[in-house]
Amino acid sequence: MRKQTKLVAVMSAAALLAIGASMTSFAATGWAEEDGTWVYYDRDGERVSGEWKKSGNNWFYLDDDGYMATDVLIEDDDDYYYVDENGAMVANQWVAIENEDKDDDTDPDNWWYYFGSNGKAYKRSDSATNDVSLKTINGKKYTFDEEGKMQFGWVSDGERQTDDDAWQTCDYYFGDENDGAMTVGWREIHIVDEDYEGQQPNDDIWDEDQDRWFWFKASGKKQTSNTNKNINGKKYGFDEYGRMIAEWYTSEATPVNAKGTAANAGKYESKQGTADYTGGFMYFNSPESGARYTKGWFKVVPGYYLQQGKYDDGDSYWYYADGNGKIYSNQIKTINGKKYAFDNYGRMIKGLVFLQMAPMANSTTNYSNTEIATKFADDAPDYPYDSEDAFDIFVNHYADEINSGEIRSFYFGGSDDGAMKTGKQTIDIDGESFTFEFEKSGANKGAGKNGLVSSDDKLYMAGKQVKADKDDKYKIYKVEDAKNADGTYTSGKGVTVEEMDTAEFVAVWCEDDSASLSKSALEDGDQAWKVKSGAYTNNRKFYLVSSAGKVIDKKSKAKDGDDYKITVSGRKITNILVEN
Repeated sequence: MRKQTKLVAVMSAAALLAIGASMTSFAATGWAEEDGTWVYYDRDGERVSGEWKKSGNNWFYLDDDGYMATDVLIEDDDDYYYVDENGAMVANQWVAIENEDKDDDTDPDNWWYYFGSNGKAYKRSDSATNDVSLKTINGKKYTFDEEGKMQFGWVSDGERQTDDDAWQTCDYYFGDENDGAMTVGWREIHIVDEDYEGQQPNDDIWDEDQDRWFWFKASGKKQTSNTNKNINGKKYGFDEYGRMIAEWYTSEATPVNAKGTAANAGKYESKQGTADYTGGFMYFNSPESGARYTKGWFKVVPGYYLQQGKYDDGDSYWYYADGNGKIYSNQIKTINGKKYAFDNYGRMIKGLVFLQMAPMANSTTNYSNTEIATKFADDAPDYPYDSEDAFDIFVNHYADEINSGEIRSFYFGGSDDGAMKTGKQTIDIDGESFTFEFEKSGANKGAGKNGLVSSDDKLYMAGKQVKADKDDKYKIYKVEDAKNADGTYTSGKGVTVEEMDTAEFVAVWCEDDSASLSKSALEDGDQAWKVKSGAYTNNRKFYLVSSAGKVIDKKSKAKDGDDYKITVSGRKITNILVEN
């Protein structure tokens, strides 16, 4: 059954052939010009209607009234054709036809059709079940609906989708109403995200109206759910909707499952700072470029879901991504020949720090040289180490853990440096400079020295060299193994270092030895003391330390700032003369 569609105006049409030269007026049969147009009579002298007739190389259509149709879309046996202003059927040509049914701003002003070599418009089959039926025209791919209209934008089930969530539900994108070629590769698309609230806040990314990049495969299907896509030698990520991932990303706190519902309130805040959670984060650069940081340094503000408190502060920190894009955390890693440490939020650690090392596998007494359990804040409320006195208290409180290697002091430089320092270092604590010594090699490389180091006759507290004040000249220090819970001592279990006034040492650990002095030595009222038997044990030692940090090995009557003359032999204090 042939029928003619409602005539619509053609916005743009090229004249293929003027038919006047090819048509001849016949008296009874064939073409005839009547009333300024053309008609066709059959052998019976009847005017033909609803049929195609050929003249020369062109086909022409006679409408229901028998007049030759011009500038119109023809529907004939479920196929669509177009005749130009001269009435000739067009072939191998695009034609834009006014959309007389336009209802709102999402509808196009014109619909584009493409008419093949047989004059039929390309269209989708009524029985098609795939998302899109593709037609290749001049090397580009297009899709058409069942009426031959070129589809554009997001397309699913053969039809253009205009809902706000089309970017989530559709896989294919076909350009705009004037260029509906199937998108392959990168395309920036404006989307409306009604669920933006509760996602990671960022003025440039998370808003209801977003301009986001998508990447479409050679098949035209968008890339989704991939955080390791290699495109032109760079790594990119795409969420479950195909939106290119930008800035901080973790599969656990995605835009879908991180919505600000009551059920999720506090869900991610409670996980922040845990090793497994931090280790799942990647950084994908800005929404404009998007390439993932892979195996390298970058300095940015922490993500909202990575570390909310520091995100709110807006300060930037250094991070390092491995070859898979995951950031290092809770580790000491060697990078380009230098060692760096990363805290439980993935931030590069810098300055003087105490780190609690993680136990090694299948052990509760041996500790890793690279895995960090936690970093102690220098201004922690319970045991800070942000002043000299606080540092000494911290070291003595954690004496057992420091002695066992569970807790170690390190110095990772300052500012943007961050590389582990070894050997002798001058470090500022609360405005004062102190000499530290860190192991240069071995399993404890970088860790602060602790206790008496016989190789240089110096005493250390977690790396800080013990020194008498210049005014004191010499100072006595008690060094002993830390106490057990029952008050006893176990050799090698923790080392505490306690500064002692000479008068205190005399009062507690000495006994009168004046009888051993000559009368002339006492004529000024001086008093002699000797160290009690039993003061020195396997678990307790006393050292005399100079203002240069030297542990005195032997000296006769070293004079301190209070006029005590102290005698040392074999690093042991033996006698003290108290001058009146």
